[in-house]
Amino acid sequence: MSDRVIIFDTTLRDGEQALRASLTVKEKLQIALALERLGVDVMEVGFPVSSEGDFNSVQTIAKAIKNSRVCALSRAVAKDIDAAYEALKVAEAYRIHTFIATSALHVEAKLKRSFDDVVEMAIAAVKRARGYTDDVEFSCEDAGRTGVDNICRIVEAAINAGATTINIPDTVGYTLPTQFGSIIENVMNRVPNIDKAVVSVHCHNDLGMATANSLTAVQYGARQIECTINGIGERAGNTALEEVVMAIHTRKDLMDVTTNINTQEIYRVSQMVSQLCNMPIQPNKAIVGSNAFAHSSGIHQDGVLKNANTYEILSPKSIGLKKEKLNLTARSGRAAVKNHMADMGYTEQDYDLDKLYEAFLKLADKKGQVFDYDLEALAFIDMQQGEEDRLSLTKISAHSVSDFPATSFVELMLDGKKLSTVSTGGNGPVDATYNAILSLTGMEITMLHYNLAAKGEGAEALGQVDIVVEYQGRKFHGVGLATDIIEASALALIHAINAIYRSQKVSEIKKHTEKH
Repeated sequence: MSDRVIIFDTTLRDGEQALRASLTVKEKLQIALALERLGVDVMEVGFPVSSEGDFNSVQTIAKAIKNSRVCALSRAVAKDIDAAYEALKVAEAYRIHTFIATSALHVEAKLKRSFDDVVEMAIAAVKRARGYTDDVEFSCEDAGRTGVDNICRIVEAAINAGATTINIPDTVGYTLPTQFGSIIENVMNRVPNIDKAVVSVHCHNDLGMATANSLTAVQYGARQIECTINGIGERAGNTALEEVVMAIHTRKDLMDVTTNINTQEIYRVSQMVSQLCNMPIQPNKAIVGSNAFAHSSGIHQDGVLKNANTYEILSPKSIGLKKEKLNLTARSGRAAVKNHMADMGYTEQDYDLDKLYEAFLKLADKKGQVFDYDLEALAFIDMQQGEEDRLSLTKISAHSVSDFPATSFVELMLDGKKLSTVSTGGNGPVDATYNAILSLTGMEITMLHYNLAAKGEGAEALGQVDIVVEYQGRKFHGVGLATDIIEASALALIHAINAIYRSQKVSEIKKHTEKH
């Protein structure tokens, strides 16, 4: 049996399903390229049949990725499998992942079929996928609540039909490690042709057992773990990639397996996913939380100062977390900014140096010194901006006094035309500013979520505003970064409106194409 565990990342499929607002194709590609540098073996990047947007993003990523295998999901339905192939066929190496529910609850209540029917559907789906590629994965949805006899039966049939990877998901996070380990042990020992496939696991975290279940499965013979960055995903999330990888890395004495992951990339990819997906990381999150390497107890601090191993079982550097804080000033040139980004592990394809340097100079004029976390925040914002923004902020002045209505003057550039207005009222200066922007653009938008956070440290920290808005039934994410929170709020709304404009442009192009 191989001593290498395949890391199958589903951040862009299972993880993306749980976000407040969908990612743009550009944002998905940024994450995919980061996952490739991280060293994931397989990345599941979407469900092509679900929407034209998902199909396009899968195809775009499939064209760009060279060093990881790109995978798309499909139900055990012919049109799903065909759509997956059409989206993936431009890739250098790809996998089709097809699934069907196997638990009695799902088979009877959702599929309304017999288990015999389900087995036949699985066989047909695997054979159809195998007609397109020799890398086919089959999943038994809700395997954690499926009788082991039925699991073994359908697994054997799927392998005979051509599946090369068999995935055993704990879809609703129901099992405990001993139970899940027993399921994997039975599959390994009772399925006669199991040696012809890699056994995979896909665990959810509803009871907080996802990482434990995945690692237990490896100890019983599984050699692929399906996971996401920061554990994002449906409900309580998926197995966190950083947790299983660092557990394998740190406890080599017990696990006796390896992965291809470049652990030095973990922290950076974690931060990128958190930023682009608008999913903050809880401070006490294992491996990547802000408190993961913090020591507040006097006893702990004394021990760490004498020997870091006393209270740190892995070092911050092992995941790419650098404690030193770089700093730049307005006198620093483009080369210095580029070198600082390289020191933090970012490549030139991660950001637009011209745009980043322009934003850096503006910030340096306001703050004096710009630190590494400031520069990183500016780069993340660049990743989320469109190439052709119709709307931009040129001036803003907001005023608020107790017991008097707030007022806000806003000047915008929309399609090259300068527009300005003053708005009074609302619940404060942010509300007045939003009223002014919406008045100038004529947009009817519903604000669903507003969050303000500090990026960096101290009184001069940048303010980052993340919002989720609804427009014509769709949700859009906007993010703004500035030393002034009113300006940051305005920039977040403008970012969201530009995303709306881009989606309208895509729809117009689609209609034109269909018409002709």
